[in-house]
Formats: sequence, C-alpha cells, structure tokens
Amino acid sequence: MWDSSVFLSTLTPKFYVALTGTSSLISGLILIFEWWYFRKYGTSFIEQVSINHISPWISGNDNGTESLTPSSSSSSNGSNGSNNNTTTATTQNMPECKVWRNPLNLFRGAEYQRFYWATQKEPLTFYDMNLSAQDHQTFFTCEGDAGKAEYEIMQTAWRERNPVVRIKAAKNALEINPDCAPAYILLAEEEATTIVEAEKILRTALKVAEGNYKKSQTFQHQGAIAEGIHRRDTNVLIYIKRRLAMCARKLGKLKEAVKMFRDLTKEIPPIMNVLNIHENLLEALLEMQAYADCQAVLAKYDDISLPKSATICYTAALLKARVVAEKFSPDIASKRGLSPAEMSAVEAIHRAVEFNPHVPKYLLEMKQLILPPEHILKRGDSEALAYAFFHLNHWKNVEGALNLLHCTWEGTFRMLPYPLERGHLFYPYPTCTECADRELLPSFHEVSVYPKKELPFFILFTAGLCSITALLALLTHQYPESMGIFASTTLNWFSLPFHFVKERIEAIWPCNLLQQLSRI
Repeated sequence: MWDSSVFLSTLTPKFYVALTGTSSLISGLILIFEWWYFRKYGTSFIEQVSINHISPWISGNDNGTESLTPSSSSSSNGSNGSNNNTTTATTQNMPECKVWRNPLNLFRGAEYQRFYWATQKEPLTFYDMNLSAQDHQTFFTCEGDAGKAEYEIMQTAWRERNPVVRIKAAKNALEINPDCAPAYILLAEEEATTIVEAEKILRTALKVAEGNYKKSQTFQHQGAIAEGIHRRDTNVLIYIKRRLAMCARKLGKLKEAVKMFRDLTKEIPPIMNVLNIHENLLEALLEMQAYADCQAVLAKYDDISLPKSATICYTAALLKARVVAEKFSPDIASKRGLSPAEMSAVEAIHRAVEFNPHVPKYLLEMKQLILPPEHILKRGDSEALAYAFFHLNHWKNVEGALNLLHCTWEGTFRMLPYPLERGHLFYPYPTCTECADRELLPSFHEVSVYPKKELPFFILFTAGLCSITALLALLTHQYPESMGIFASTTLNWFSLPFHFVKERIEAIWPCNLLQQLSRI
C-alpha cells in the first residue's frame, strides 16, 4: 500500500517554493482579471458564469429573474432613447452641485409653522432660509429702490432670521407705501396660518402688483434703472400668480390651478427658468388623473437638451407603468419574458432610478417622509423628498404601479457602470450631493446616500487567496527548512482522517479480499 509519509519525506524545500509561488501567480492573475471585469461591467465574471450557466444547468431552468432587467436588444423606441441619452451623457461634463428652488415649496406660516407647533422641530435649516432670502432679494429688489424707505425696509426684512421681526418689517413697509407688493408676499408666506388666509393676502398683492407692473411698463425703455424696476415688477407679478395657483391646487380648485399654471408656462422672463412651473402643472394634472395632458407636457419638457428632474423622469415612468402595471406579475414575466410595453415601462423606471436613486424608498414607504425643504439638489435626497411628498398619492392611484417599481428598481444598480465616475443614461452621479443635502435637510432626518456597489465575494476571495499564497511563497523562500517541516506537518494532519478511514476498512475487510475476487 502507498504510504503518504514516504512521499512527503521525499519533497524538498524547492518544491514548496515552486508550489506556493505558482499558486500565488495563478490567484494573482485571477484577481487582476476579476477586478478588470468588475471595473468594466460592474459585476463578477465568476458570479455571472455561475448564475447564467452553471445554475441553470444544475436546476434545469434557463429562465431566471434576470429577465426583468431590460437588455440592450430591447424595443426600438427604448433603444433609440437610450442611445441618445448615452451620447448626451458622454458629451456633457460633470455638473457642480447646483441648488434649485423647490417648485412645490410650502408656505412657511400655513404649513411649516404648523409642523413646528405640532412637533417642536424646525422643518427648515438656516442655510435653506438664507438661500430663500437671497432669492427674494434678487427677484424683489433692484437699483431703483435706492432712497425708497419701504423697499429698503424689505431688503433688510428678507435677511432677518426671526419671523416676528420679518413680519413687523413688512407691516412697517406697508404703512409707508400700501402698494409695496413684496411686503404682501412676505405676509402671505409667513403671517397667514392657513392657505385660505394666504390666498386672501395674495389676491390683494395681485391687484397691487398688476398696478405696479402697468406703471413700470410705460417707463421701461427710459434707462437701465427703469428697466430694472420693470423687471422687478414682472418677477413680483409672476411669483404672486404662481403662489395663487398653488393655493388653488391646495384648496382643491384643480381646474383653476391648471389654467393658471398653463398661462404661466407661456411667460418667458428669466425667472421662469428658476421656478420650473411645468412641474407644478404636471402635479396638478396627475391629481386630476388627466394622463393624456401629462404626456403632452412631458413631450415638451422631457427633451435631451433640457435639464432633467425627478418629476420629469418619474412621471414618465409612471405613465408608462400605468399601461402594464395592473396585470404585471414578476413570476409570469420571468417565464415568458417582458412584452414590449413592459420593457418600455421597466426601462423608464431604470432611467428614473439612475437619475435619482433615493426616490423609490420614499415611494415604497421604506423610509419616512418629512416636509420638503425650500431648495433642492437635483439627484439628491432633498429632491427625492420634494417629489415623493407630493407624488406618492399619484403612484398609489395607479393600480400596480408601486408593485412594478418594487420588482424592478433595484435592478438599476446592476446595470450601472462602475465606478460612479462613469455615467450610463445621464452624466455621472455627483459626489457632493450628500454634503449639500445635509445642509438643506433638518438634523432629525437621516440623509439618504447613493447606494454603493459592494465588491463581489469572488473578488474578495481571490484577493485573500492571492495574499495568503504570496505570503507563503515569501516565507518558504526565506525559511525553506522550517516551512518544509510546517508543510509536512500540515499535510500529515490533513491526512489523518484518510488514514483512519483506511484502517477501519482494512479491519472490516480481509487484506486478500481483492486478490480472491480477482481469481474468481
């Protein structure tokens, strides 16, 4: 019988050096290949081979749940859209973390203040309110206000941190000049404790603003100061109309709100680029369940050349999911594959999730909602809050839409290139969003961060194997005799179970049993 101890005693230290060195080289090559594949495709090569080839061969089932992830050979419309977006993503530079005004921002007195009374928690941060003060100073003041006491009071009122002081300053401005429209705006925003009161003050402000606008319109071409005053009066008038439309929306007067928002979208002053009133229009149309009108608005604003937002991307996904969500079943879809309509809906969801990955957890109520801030960071947690706060009910109104979102949204992260510096359908995800969101959102809220891809198990395994074998090769080279003794002892220790089994078999069976069987 073959004795393993004789074999081990004949091995030289050079054999152990060669063995550990070869093992280290092979595991190192595997590690390099796995890391390269993960960097390029965002997944492990060994894992993909196991899932796509070995597992179906063992289980005898070729259809997996991966069919819920749209492939590159999807319907022509989806492919063309993806190609166009990919081309745009490669040509755009990575943008800075620009803070935008929330198109659906709430009223401080009628909504934010009521939250504070109920919870004793400040819903707005000083950073957020300072940004609003800067906006108000930019929109509602101009060089022509120099020497006018009421407007100088309002310039300082926006910067005051104490709301009582701000309200008192606005009232002082109205005592000096009853036609000071910015003072009415401040009172409607902060003194009114209900939407009805805010709407009443804004209607008074609208009459004043229209009168100021007509006066400044006649002198707008009489110098730079006159043009500045007219621009200020235009901004004030548009802002008041927008807030009145939002009051109508909150009070359930949807048709009136939609008409006012439609009229405002036809305006072209620079302030319109900041307010994003088309998002207010989309939200009101969804509340009316006027899905055809929503699609018409999206066709105008969901363009490659225009900046995207969570409202644009997720509304497009909702409208496509509405067609198939009611009868969608992940089990059936995994067996027969996705239909063209289902593929289009899943692609739209993946597009939306790639743009802002924080929204699904709020829509699926996996994370608690809070009042949205007055400013948002696109693709950040603040934008996700602002969207979900107003659009969660719209997703619930479409039967099966949240189920489809739940089944498909996580698949987006398997498709995204890695690392995050590479974009897919959009420009790469900004790395500064987390810091900016922490400034915009209150301290009691846990800020959502971009879900990081975890390293696959096989990359960690090959890295550990490579490190251990390299260490063994180094130790064997430095201490060949000691490592040879250690290797022999280890192999003998591992061979003990086999020796025990061999002895038990020989004890049960006669030693010459095989010889007798061969004779027979």
